[in-house]
Amino acid sequence: MRKSSCVLIVLLLLFSCGQPQKVTKWPYGVNYEIFVRSFADSNGDGIGDFNGITARLDYLQDLGVGGIWLMPIMPSPTYHKYDVVDYKAVDAEYGTQEDFKKLVAEAHKRGIRILVDLILNHTGSDHPWFQSASKDPNSPYRDYYVWADKDSIREQISKKSISLDSDNITQWHAVNSDTLAEHYYGFFWGGMPDLNFDNPKVKQEFIDIGKYWLAEMNVDGFRLDAAKHIFPTERATDNHAIWVWFREEMQKIKPEVYLVGEVWSKAEDVAPYLQGLPALFNFDMGYAITSVVQAGQDTIGLIKKYKEISDFYNQSTNEYIDAVFLKNHDQNRIASELENNLQKARIAAGILLTLPGTPYIYYGEELGMFGKKPDEYIREPFLWAPGKEDAMQTRWEEPRYSTDQTVIPYSVQKDDPNSIYNFYTDFIRYRNSSMILTYGDIENSPLQVRELVSFIRRQGEDKRLVIHNVSDVEVTIRMENELAGFDEVEFLTGGELNAHETEWTIPAYTSIIIK
Repeated sequence: MRKSSCVLIVLLLLFSCGQPQKVTKWPYGVNYEIFVRSFADSNGDGIGDFNGITARLDYLQDLGVGGIWLMPIMPSPTYHKYDVVDYKAVDAEYGTQEDFKKLVAEAHKRGIRILVDLILNHTGSDHPWFQSASKDPNSPYRDYYVWADKDSIREQISKKSISLDSDNITQWHAVNSDTLAEHYYGFFWGGMPDLNFDNPKVKQEFIDIGKYWLAEMNVDGFRLDAAKHIFPTERATDNHAIWVWFREEMQKIKPEVYLVGEVWSKAEDVAPYLQGLPALFNFDMGYAITSVVQAGQDTIGLIKKYKEISDFYNQSTNEYIDAVFLKNHDQNRIASELENNLQKARIAAGILLTLPGTPYIYYGEELGMFGKKPDEYIREPFLWAPGKEDAMQTRWEEPRYSTDQTVIPYSVQKDDPNSIYNFYTDFIRYRNSSMILTYGDIENSPLQVRELVSFIRRQGEDKRLVIHNVSDVEVTIRMENELAGFDEVEFLTGGELNAHETEWTIPAYTSIIIK
């Protein structure tokens, strides 16, 4: 017997009567990272803005996302805006406070939550706090930062230093290039002086900042930048504790606040941060998915790897929501990492969208956008239409990797049922309708085939078998013994599934979910 007719019936039931019922509730579902500058331009200046995003909220709703993470939107002298000069304002390049409030309100009408990037580790060097502190040793803001005499930098163990080796002396910066003067600590570079969270006044500032965004601007939470660098590595327990404090303070303002942190490190280092940050980006898993799909074989035991990471996390708490993702704004785009092979990009997305937690999509992944460092070229303009057909196309830089000659724009892809865009929308729609994929646990599968990533998602007694063929060849398996009960195809990507009795043949680069 062939299963293709059964597949068509199941998919018809899922999709023929409009969108299936959505079961995902915040903060589960799928989140979407936007670099505002590159997304949609409402006023013709070539720079993306809040009103542009508001005008494209229906696009995001159709895609199926439940939350938007906006990269930094506060005033800053740089294009990326990670060096903030005013924490209680929005950058005029992106619009006004009223524009932002309208974006939040319109998103909420569509059931979409808004997260803003909050940078606690450092300010910009143009911030009034630092300008005052650097010019006047008696400034009330002097102790907002960390200072050292040139000759005593190596003695700053108790404040801001990650170690005492010779390389880290470059993280101390002279004011106005005066090498004889006192130096300030800036982990990333001199334009981003680190804040001193041993100072209670600094902590109070960020309570007030959090209140501004949560209460006045009505955002739903924060993506917390550089969360492991608030204190030096040798003060890891203080780093963990600062986020417990911050979460408690934010919950006093908005009890349902969502916090997701960036701790770019291995799982055993990430785990203790879950005591304060209930969601953390799973960098290890992003690398692991990329590695497996690149190889075309599950060379590392992907689900074993996932469960190892979960074991580390559960040592801290089992009350967390994993933030899984493929790539973000600091990494080469997934399609470029996979040799520009969009079949591989699809199967990587399929793995992502079948894992537990909250999957994050970096804007343009759903179009198959390309990009490699330096950073400007992994943050290129979103492609709405060929040429100048869409007035909201941003033009803040000339793209090197994602042009309308290398990437099919959205206006063309939306009408092609076989496009990567429609692959994403169909998969997200299915995930949003699935209680098991949204809330269920994950277990190893008895399938031991190197070309397959296979696992079981379970919620109570209800189970789904998930199979991803990460290779470029079809793979035949036998659905028997422990797998004998799985016989109803609920979701299928790629080619036609050929099944005869217990022998099933899965096409290359295909994902299948079986009830």
